[in-house]
Amino acid sequence: MSGMSEAYGKVAEQLLHFVEAKTTDQTDRTLKVPVADYLDPKRWEREVELIFKRLPLMLALSIELPENGDYKAMEPMGIPVLITRGKDGAARAFLNVCKHRAMKIMEEGTGNCTRIACPYHGWTYANDGRLVGITEASTFGDVDKSGLGLTGLPCQEVAGMIFVILTPGLEIDVPAFLGGMLDDLAALRLDTWYYLKSRKMEGANWKVAYDGYLEGYHFQAAHPETVLPRTPSNRALYEAFGPHIRLSYPQHRIVDLKDIPRKEWGERENLNYDFIRLVFPNFALFLAPEMCQIAQLFPGDRPGENVTIMNYVYPRAPKDDAEREDLDKMSDFFFDVVEKEDYQMGLRVQQGLEAGATNHVVFGRNELGNQYFHKWIEHCLSGSKGPEPRLRP
Repeated sequence: MSGMSEAYGKVAEQLLHFVEAKTTDQTDRTLKVPVADYLDPKRWEREVELIFKRLPLMLALSIELPENGDYKAMEPMGIPVLITRGKDGAARAFLNVCKHRAMKIMEEGTGNCTRIACPYHGWTYANDGRLVGITEASTFGDVDKSGLGLTGLPCQEVAGMIFVILTPGLEIDVPAFLGGMLDDLAALRLDTWYYLKSRKMEGANWKVAYDGYLEGYHFQAAHPETVLPRTPSNRALYEAFGPHIRLSYPQHRIVDLKDIPRKEWGERENLNYDFIRLVFPNFALFLAPEMCQIAQLFPGDRPGENVTIMNYVYPRAPKDDAEREDLDKMSDFFFDVVEKEDYQMGLRVQQGLEAGATNHVVFGRNELGNQYFHKWIEHCLSGSKGPEPRLRP
């Protein structure tokens, strides 16, 4: 078996055991997290500054910018960001702000151009960030154009994804950041897929939303008609790669593996078991048999809000309008499950947190992914002092 196949085969063995023994992955104790961690504005500001503005964030898929000259303008947490693909094929990221009078240049969206013109006074930039034109330069006065290019952001394209750090001047090393998760993500070959569309949803505190991605304990109560028919509740396996998690769920038909040669078990993703691949702090990828749903989760305008971008990619482009309509319907089904079930549940959790009914929320031994996530948040807020958190003792 290949390396990934061998690793997945071991996961399948453990998941089969969990289903037959009616148990799940566990750590040695429960964990209390203060309710204030979800509500305190000062803590929320520190999370934004020390986590979301200092770690590499997956802001675009390579297939969103397939051609030289393509760009994507977006505003994570209200920060105007412009990602471009230059004539050399390299992906770059910038603050989407003109150096003349700080005008936001491009509106959110995608397109293709070799020159980027500010809508305020017409200053023009190449898509590699260089200032190439000042409107009526003879009347403006002497300036050094080489020092007035777009402000660059640390950017690196890895495994079909474009990662950006939202603070200029920081070093970026995405392979080191991903660690052992890189091989897993690279094996998906996301750069060969077809990008259909994205949709935006809004919800509760970013950690409330992400908590929902990290466990299947809620499947029976929250998803009785959508998830539960495929996946048993409270049966999961967690594997950690630094702060990142590969979360595995058995399907009800995991038991069918017993009729299949053991050497083939590692090739049965989506047939007998599924993975959620989570990259700290805000990325979750679910690979279904027909499509892939990728969530990018960001803090909103205040502690009790988040904005999540759901991206939908498919193994190949639709053959015609009818097939595209079918892909749209499939994407919307997956979107509705998350928005109407998970995110609506999260808003009710947020309401409960703000009601002051309790000082702590409790994560069980079976919710070790959530425990690990919150420990990594604490680690980041401490300035990464002390040993890194461990998934299990």
